[in-house]
Amino acid sequence: MNEARIEITIPHLFRCPISLDLLEDPVTLCTGQTYDRSSIEKWLSAGNLTCPVTMQKLHDPSIVPNHTLRHLIDQWLQLGHQFHPGNSATIDYLTALKHALQSPDSTLDHKLQALDKIQVLSDEYCSFKRSCFNQLSYLTVLLELVFHRNPEYISMEFTELALSCILKLLPLVNLDPLNMIKDEPNLSTFVLLLEKGTTKIKTSLCYLIESTSTSTQTQELCHVLGNSRKVIEEIVKLTRQIDDEDSSKAGMKAMAALCSLQSNRESLVRGGAIDGVIAYMSGCEKKNVVGPMAMGIIEKLVMLESGKVGVVEHPSGVETVVKMVFRVCNNQEYWCSEVAVGVLLVICRDYGVAREEAIGAGILTQLLFLLQSQCGNKTKTKARMLLKLLRSKWNDESNIKKL
Repeated sequence: MNEARIEITIPHLFRCPISLDLLEDPVTLCTGQTYDRSSIEKWLSAGNLTCPVTMQKLHDPSIVPNHTLRHLIDQWLQLGHQFHPGNSATIDYLTALKHALQSPDSTLDHKLQALDKIQVLSDEYCSFKRSCFNQLSYLTVLLELVFHRNPEYISMEFTELALSCILKLLPLVNLDPLNMIKDEPNLSTFVLLLEKGTTKIKTSLCYLIESTSTSTQTQELCHVLGNSRKVIEEIVKLTRQIDDEDSSKAGMKAMAALCSLQSNRESLVRGGAIDGVIAYMSGCEKKNVVGPMAMGIIEKLVMLESGKVGVVEHPSGVETVVKMVFRVCNNQEYWCSEVAVGVLLVICRDYGVAREEAIGAGILTQLLFLLQSQCGNKTKTKARMLLKLLRSKWNDESNIKKL
């Protein structure tokens, strides 16, 4: 086989973006882009601190061997014309779809069709397709299409579909490209879409926020979003939309993700998270369902003084938590009960008004029911501690009044 023939038949995925030759020793940068080791080492040794393809600044200049791609290339070389034609077709097909998305000559209809096809392909789990999505940097491409443009000049339909594709790809690919969101003007676009986008766009962004808490790669992005006043305010608005279950649930998941970082919690309290969570819990109570996520958020936020104050000063804060003491949280039986009792222990220990409101809301009866239930020993121990606290404080306050 002559050199020209080899050049023509090398799949795009197997070429180094710098040399355009077959990858001999594929290595991957933090941006998710793969290059031949010799080519990228020359680029970096020349003092370049960016990714050659995306031009993103490298926050981590280390290179990692791409064993999966190396294996695919070895298989292709060994099998030659016997290499599964479906694999070559998949590479070519995904490359063509990527080109359709990026080409300035593609119409909106062509781009929407490409996104529809990507969505279908991402649903059909296959390790080879997963590798292709990674190597073709699909996540980076889609993120750039959504956040590198002024949302006022792009189709909301396109944005909805692109975000849907992004969410489907997240379990399949490296999450590091998400970090581009924390840089301006991408962050401004993110906030603007959260403020003015369609309901579907807002819920998709909430699920994207949720994903930032699942990897150490995106911890800094989670911190940036969790300290954005506008981001928190928009999430709180969604949690209060109790009549729209999908929106409120997405908002709660985003808030729970941001709350997983201790450095975000003060900002969440200042941004109205307590009000949003209590509104959500009240709505759940009316629908006879309980929100385990909501109780988990409250549990974390009352570790802050401002969080305790937020619950105590909310008109229905203590009462709402009391109602959670003897309730079952879906499949997490008595989990909400244990957390609710723990939250009341924290706020009732420091605030007399919280003790009064808890007693007025029927906490004593709730605790007695809980102690007679099948809940665990840990929950019962906390319930006895709360009863003891309320009894001792009540006696102290009664003696003071007598004096």
